[in-house]
Amino acid sequence: MTSDTVRIVSIGGIGEIGKNCTVIEYGDDAIVLDCGITFPDADMFGVDLVLPNFSYLREIRHKLRAFVITHGHEDHIGALPYALREFDVPVFGSRLTMGLVGVKIEEAGLEEKARLQTVAARESVTLGAFRCEWFHVCHSIPDAMGIAVHTPIGTIVHTGDFKLDHTPVDGIPPDFQTLGRLGSDGVLLLMSDSTYADHPGHTPSEAQIADTFARIFEVAPGRIIVATFSSLISRVQQVVDAAHEFGRRVCFVGRSMERNVRVASELGYLHLPENDLIVDSSDLGDFPAEEMVVICTGSQGEPRSALVRIANRDHRFIDIIPDDTVIVSATAIPGNEEAVNKTIDRLGRQGARVLYERLLPVHVSGHGSQEDLKYMLSTLQPKFFMPVHGEFRHLEEHRRLAVQVGVDEENILVAESGSVVHLTADGIDVVDSTDVSNVFVDGLTVSGGGDVTLRDRRHLSEDGVVVAVVNVDRHSGKCLAEPDIIFRGFVYPPEADALLDRVRNAVRSAIEQGDHPDPDPEYLQDKIRKVLGRQLYRETRRRPVILPIVTEV
Repeated sequence: MTSDTVRIVSIGGIGEIGKNCTVIEYGDDAIVLDCGITFPDADMFGVDLVLPNFSYLREIRHKLRAFVITHGHEDHIGALPYALREFDVPVFGSRLTMGLVGVKIEEAGLEEKARLQTVAARESVTLGAFRCEWFHVCHSIPDAMGIAVHTPIGTIVHTGDFKLDHTPVDGIPPDFQTLGRLGSDGVLLLMSDSTYADHPGHTPSEAQIADTFARIFEVAPGRIIVATFSSLISRVQQVVDAAHEFGRRVCFVGRSMERNVRVASELGYLHLPENDLIVDSSDLGDFPAEEMVVICTGSQGEPRSALVRIANRDHRFIDIIPDDTVIVSATAIPGNEEAVNKTIDRLGRQGARVLYERLLPVHVSGHGSQEDLKYMLSTLQPKFFMPVHGEFRHLEEHRRLAVQVGVDEENILVAESGSVVHLTADGIDVVDSTDVSNVFVDGLTVSGGGDVTLRDRRHLSEDGVVVAVVNVDRHSGKCLAEPDIIFRGFVYPPEADALLDRVRNAVRSAIEQGDHPDPDPEYLQDKIRKVLGRQLYRETRRRPVILPIVTEV
């Protein structure tokens, strides 16, 4: 890399949703923009979280100057506790963002090691060769920022997640003045949020939700339960305001909801009524249902979230009762639709009236639609453009929008996670790639290369397991008793009995009719595995995991 080149390496968040993490590198200095997680797909059995792969960060450890954070959503801050165990560098972000990061750091036991630095909008910080300048944007969480990274060869603007909301709940619109100044001064590269690039028009203001909530609260006969993202502080504020207007008490349910509400209220980003209107979940039974609003987690059908536990009749303090109104104030993230639909069905079967986005406008996105994105492009007038934060289809649509507003098509780069991009004053190109294979958090274990484990788990889930336990005379090689065969998740009970007899016979034959002069357990296990594999596939067209256990006596 020459002295007139900036290297940009995305280790997550481009061509995918989540794991947002991008390295900007010049000479002997590097900064990392965001450090988020993604949640596992439905077929990632046993996985709790998916992290970016930090292999590239380890390679340039000596260059790292800071993590620079745009806002406090999990897909932008969730991996920081794991990163800070390895990399002793400061973290910069807005006041609310650092408040939310601080809680995660404390839970990870890193409060003495982590160096969290709060910055304000329009503040600049010099980090090695870079001067980072934060500017306010509107998103579905307060204190969201875009970042202008001033480098020796020109300015790179990363919008963070944004939409153009002229009437935001917190009363702070986007910083159009700073955007205009950056555009006038010249932007070498724009990296812009692409999540809603396939949605025409403008994304509606968060304020429109208030009217919907007012209509629902006015006619709801009983308790109201609102499920939303715990980090969607603006939405929580609107529910709290509606509850106050209609004389209802509020109860926050769900660990992350309670945590984020506490942090946001302590920092002044969430305004709660006096204490006697806030009710603990254990005290819900002390108040009439028509006086209560429950704000909880579970809008994505997460298995252990509050709303799902309520739907499964598994919540310690809350059961659905007649006249309950449940509002799912979120859009299902791709892959979560089935879980959300099942939750809605279970709530409905118990007598709740469930309202969701297809029925009423109970949710608006925090991401800019096409006209918002075109405004950003037109205002900043970048020489080069690299769409980020979205799947390939979103990036490609954003590319088309950039061409429409006059960006030279030759100056637009659609990269992907793992791309190593070289940026100069005269060009932008992908020159290499780096390892971005998934890293899984599974309980207390953090491991890369987990694809083999997941493949085995999928195999077990689809075809089950067959265990063959055999005791063999070490001298004669004969079975000392009938082989013990165990099916788990393989065939249904009506089929199992007859098949068990045939499998026992096959195992006995494999052992006693062997042609090995002095068969050892390892040889016999391999033979049983092959014989059973052929027989079971022939009879069932399934390939279960076969575990032979041979003991010599």
